[in-house]
Amino acid sequence: MAQVTEHGGGVWSIEVPIPDNPLGHTLVHVIETDSGPVLIDTGWDDPTSWDALTGGLAALSLSVADIHGVLITHHHPDHHGLSGQVREASGAWLAMHAADTEIVKRTRSAEPAVWLEYLTRKLAAAGAPDEHLAPLRRARAAGRIRTLPGLRAAIPDREIVPGDLLPLPGRRLRAIWTPGHTPGHVCLHLDEEHPANRPGNGRLFSGDHLLPGITPHIGLYEDRDDTTAADPHPLSAPFEQGDPLGDYLDSLERIGRLAPAEVLPAHQYAFTDAASRVRELLAHHEDRLRDLLTLLAQPQTLWQIAERMEWNRPWEQIPHGSRNIAVSEAEAHLRRLVKLGQAEALTGSDPVTYMAV
Repeated sequence: MAQVTEHGGGVWSIEVPIPDNPLGHTLVHVIETDSGPVLIDTGWDDPTSWDALTGGLAALSLSVADIHGVLITHHHPDHHGLSGQVREASGAWLAMHAADTEIVKRTRSAEPAVWLEYLTRKLAAAGAPDEHLAPLRRARAAGRIRTLPGLRAAIPDREIVPGDLLPLPGRRLRAIWTPGHTPGHVCLHLDEEHPANRPGNGRLFSGDHLLPGITPHIGLYEDRDDTTAADPHPLSAPFEQGDPLGDYLDSLERIGRLAPAEVLPAHQYAFTDAASRVRELLAHHEDRLRDLLTLLAQPQTLWQIAERMEWNRPWEQIPHGSRNIAVSEAEAHLRRLVKLGQAEALTGSDPVTYMAV
């Protein structure tokens, strides 16, 4: 039976499961508007997830055909996966920030085998051992990359423009650009009095940007000059391509200043005191950067850095695919130190080796 929570003031959340994933589910939010119900995110593209979404809507005396529009916080498949199916069943519009829409378009147009070759090359440059690269090469040869999620995600037909009030009659919902988890991640600020009169500035649909007990993954943005890079979790673009961790920290501070009365995230549960959670996350990343500088007292490849960083489990227990994501996050932190002038690459090293300045 679908799990539906009423949050008051014409807002509900539906738990949409993510198959075989420790996150468990995505919280798809439903907002009542004068033009009909609007969804914030849609969940993973899977029959079980679809049944949970439609069952949750039915519990609210709604059907997918009633959906007026879909606001997508970011392009990852546990948020955007069912959007195309919702649009087909309802004629709803789909809206996303332009930066993430660009990733969706490029992912759809890229040859999957080319992406896998790109990933293998980047991991080799990071110093990954042959035993890690071998399964990637076998998958490319066997064509198994085509089974990955997000390769045929729906292309949004509207753009979420940060700062603008969204076209939802009867509601005051405004997008806040919060890059970091993805380049086009947005939070959505419901600028209305809290239905329970909690003190603060309205309510915030935070997507993956601000979660009550999870630190969001901060990887690397796509290298827009490299047409082979079209993956939901890209790796190892050149440092001059940006500073996603810096973007994330700046975005966190903006959300802290907003001081919403309540946060409605896409995972876990609704919570209050956003400012305290923001401070915890800022301190977490400050600690990781300090620990990374300590590691860089000796020359390290990116793979060695990832092996030695602290994760939620020992490195030898981290699955193959999750190690790729860990390397991406390690490089995002390394990129931050390089931008701050606290670390640099050693000239002529192969694979590239880094050291604290």
